[in-house]
Amino acid sequence: MITINASTHDNASLCEMIKQAKDDVKISHCLGERFLGVGLKDRYIEIDGTPGNALGAYLNGGSVKVNGNAQDAVGDTMNAGTIVIYGNAGDAVGYAMRGGKIYIKGNAGYRAGIHIKAYKEKFPVIVIGGRCGSFLGEYQAGGLIIVLGLCKSEKNVTGNFPCTGMHGGRVLIRGDVSKITFPEQVSVGEATEEDMNTAMPYIKEFCSLFGYELSEVLGSAFTAVKPNSANPYKQMYVEN
Repeated sequence: MITINASTHDNASLCEMIKQAKDDVKISHCLGERFLGVGLKDRYIEIDGTPGNALGAYLNGGSVKVNGNAQDAVGDTMNAGTIVIYGNAGDAVGYAMRGGKIYIKGNAGYRAGIHIKAYKEKFPVIVIGGRCGSFLGEYQAGGLIIVLGLCKSEKNVTGNFPCTGMHGGRVLIRGDVSKITFPEQVSVGEATEEDMNTAMPYIKEFCSLFGYELSEVLGSAFTAVKPNSANPYKQMYVEN
């Protein structure tokens, strides 16, 4: 494994060193450097510190681990691979994601999972261990988002306006959702056996990564959110 001290390189040269590396890369002293691991296909990057925006953007099979927090747009338009964050993540996690997996031990910001989509064998998954901000799963077209709410907080598991414009995929939320207002374009109900069977491999992997007991995570009920129309915008913009 190659070790790079991020504090001794500018952003552009650091990204180029990662791109040209023939081996896995360990980055130390990371503080806001952007676009790390962009388009990575077949290698592993481990980061100590806080990477900047667009970590793992267009990821295409590589693996990224962050021993800390991450900023906005983690996994932007990623196609395949895995991103694991041992802290919190900023806004727009998995923006337009079309494949791969993102695991976040802590919280996520606004618009987590916006525009994620699935196609043929591609099935994107985002698992958030804590809570997330408003507009979770906005315009979601496919894939799976799981919010576990394992953090201690008086706030709702999600912020306002979750699943607005959702027209594909599903969202699973652990814990109490009684105070969350969902749009009319989705159906909200207790997760079915099929829902949980789909989610279980990812919940187990989350527990394995971050040291949670599976029984603890499954000790609270899960709610499934799914679109109730193939054309949710019709109800918003077309007069009956």
